[in-house]
Amino acid sequence: MQKLEESNILGKEITPFLIPAEKVAHVQPDNSLEHALLVLVKSGYTAIPVLDTAFKLKGLISKAEILDTILGIEKIEPERLNDTKVKDVMSTSLACINDFSPFEKALSYSINHPFVCVEDDFGSFIGIITRSKLLAYLNGYLHEQRKKQ
Repeated sequence: MQKLEESNILGKEITPFLIPAEKVAHVQPDNSLEHALLVLVKSGYTAIPVLDTAFKLKGLISKAEILDTILGIEKIEPERLNDTKVKDVMSTSLACINDFSPFEKALSYSINHPFVCVEDDFGSFIGIITRSKLLAYLNGYLHEQRKKQ
């Protein structure tokens, strides 16, 4: 089998895998956790980007972070959903690359993240690349290489 480095798959552009920002569910830092939870549940995702009004990436919010916020010691405190803002509980630790990063970098980040955020040279959010899209492509590529043997 041909080595991955020799095939240049690792240097492949990531743009074919990009889900554009317009199609990505997101919330803003000043949204309530109730709004964020509704977006997460309706979209079916476990985490989504947090973007400011200028479409700059500020972090990620997940169902787990929201649930952790409303779980009290003895009971669930749903009233905290309206009283707490996304910016108060969002994670700022995220996988982010620019739109000219190679496939290898996106694949590497996807090991620990379900999706990788993509920004342009000006720091504006332009979309995400999901782990599943990267793995599907890699799987197809490896099957094609096996057929060539």
